[in-house]
Amino acid sequence: MSKLYFRYAAMNAGKSTALLQVAHNYEERGMRVLLFTAAHDDRAGHGVIASRLGLARQAATFGPDTAFTRAHLGPGLACLLIDEAQFLTPAQVRQLHRMAHVDDLPVICFGLRSDFRGEAFPGSAMLLTLADEVEEMKSICACARKATMNIRVDADGRRVQHGEQVVIGGNERYRAVCPSCFYSDDGGGAESAPGLFG
Repeated sequence: MSKLYFRYAAMNAGKSTALLQVAHNYEERGMRVLLFTAAHDDRAGHGVIASRLGLARQAATFGPDTAFTRAHLGPGLACLLIDEAQFLTPAQVRQLHRMAHVDDLPVICFGLRSDFRGEAFPGSAMLLTLADEVEEMKSICACARKATMNIRVDADGRRVQHGEQVVIGGNERYRAVCPSCFYSDDGGGAESAPGLFG
């Protein structure tokens, strides 16, 4: 029986790289996969999943109105892969869970668990609730501890603690940090060793 998987991590853990590797593994065996990424995440271009290692691939995009049903995805699909899964709506996560169990289609989602304030994204919260398998991918804080949180920084590298939940950006905007550094006044190790992240 197929499952809904959620593979989550802080920034810079290699989520997109892992997704592209899974796609390659399926396709190397002659199986069809479909990749999705968030429509508003255009850091590498619209509809592009890109890894910091230099790998990139075109993908379909999803927004809040996208319906994930077997009929919309076409025949012969072996696996559905979703990057930036934190931007899914709770209703979409339920559709994906249903697809895995009713339509017997494996769905593997990759994304962040929490935002720069340490609050859950609605899509991630629902994935943590419904996913049949949840896996934490590892990332490292500048202080050398395991990074499980994200902080947002401004153009001068100063920590930003207020603002909208979603502001698209990469290394110039976000840092992966451990909980100790997250709760320090200045973001701790994230600012003391910026070369590790930017």
